[in-house]
Amino acid sequence: ANMVSGILDSRFVSRPEFTLAVELVKIILIGLLLSMVLPVMGPTMGSLVVAAFLVLTLGINAWFWLAKNTVLPLTASLFLIALHYTYIMSYGFLVESRNKKHLMTQFGRYVPEEIVDQMSRNQDAYSLEGERRELTVFFSDVRGFTSLSEKLEPQEVTRLMNEYLSHMTKIIHHNRGTIDKYIGDAIMAFWGAPLENPTHARDAVKTCIEMREILPGMQAEFRARDWPEIRIGMGLSTGVMAVGNMGSDFRTAYTVMGDAVNIGARLESLTKEYGVMILVSENTVEQAPEFLYRFVDRVQVKGRNESLDIFEPIELLERASEAQVAEARELHQVIMLYRERHWQKARNGLKTMRERYGDNPLYTLYLARIDEFEKNPPDPDWSGVRVYS
Repeated sequence: ANMVSGILDSRFVSRPEFTLAVELVKIILIGLLLSMVLPVMGPTMGSLVVAAFLVLTLGINAWFWLAKNTVLPLTASLFLIALHYTYIMSYGFLVESRNKKHLMTQFGRYVPEEIVDQMSRNQDAYSLEGERRELTVFFSDVRGFTSLSEKLEPQEVTRLMNEYLSHMTKIIHHNRGTIDKYIGDAIMAFWGAPLENPTHARDAVKTCIEMREILPGMQAEFRARDWPEIRIGMGLSTGVMAVGNMGSDFRTAYTVMGDAVNIGARLESLTKEYGVMILVSENTVEQAPEFLYRFVDRVQVKGRNESLDIFEPIELLERASEAQVAEARELHQVIMLYRERHWQKARNGLKTMRERYGDNPLYTLYLARIDEFEKNPPDPDWSGVRVYS
């Protein structure tokens, strides 16, 4: 057919002796270039590069055929390009799947899936080794869980806790938090690891507020199932802590340790003392100034010699009402009067606030303290710090 075509068109193509050398050089260049380029590209860019190689190879072959009447071998080059593409893409998919499976095994219980995806794409952004990093740690606990569980059958207790923990975990994951562990009815979580998060304190405070907002709806749902209402306390602390895989030869866990962690646990416990649902440390307030806070007290918690200010987060500043801002400001002024031993002025201020804003457990607590200190004055060196041992 080629001979007949050549006679009819007066155009005879040739296969010079150097075509074998050209084919070898072409195969070597294609192989080297694709081997260097494809492994460092994603699927989309890799597909575009391979398509470009195919078009270039076909174009060169067509040019020699049409312009030079020369036949160059084509099959080996096309097969090599297809083989490289199939191998590199398949290998990349298998490696990525294996890495993601490994990450899910390591972190799937702790962090939301979208963070695992980020970690799989940038494996240099995290480490399982122990390191010191500024994080925000969270503790929550169901109030009176022991007596609550005694009213239900074991199966009902299990269903109730699964429902409660699922709701709360969803909020933590939505705000990029890492679940450390469940301790019965308690939750421990933290923000800022395994991936760094410069807004860890803000995300943690937002989580607590969202949990407080969702609780009434959850309580109504529990009442509809004839389950008892649950009440919770939450504590947040921001500071430098150790984070990484910790444990024994038999079992390890990705967790945090340090003084800031202990403070978070103590603040969660102190919510019962002050009658509030959330308490955060002064460091958390400094790191998350977007919120309105109510000053609660200056305390020295168990295990620490230094005192710290503790606050109750109210709402995002941009969403807070004028009454909420005014109440927080007035309460801070009254507590300062209390710390300066102006008992009567502090009492009058608290009573005025009660009339203006309604009852509040903090008002009752400080009125009781004022009554006690008037009967039994504190030491001369008392600075207004409440010591908990």
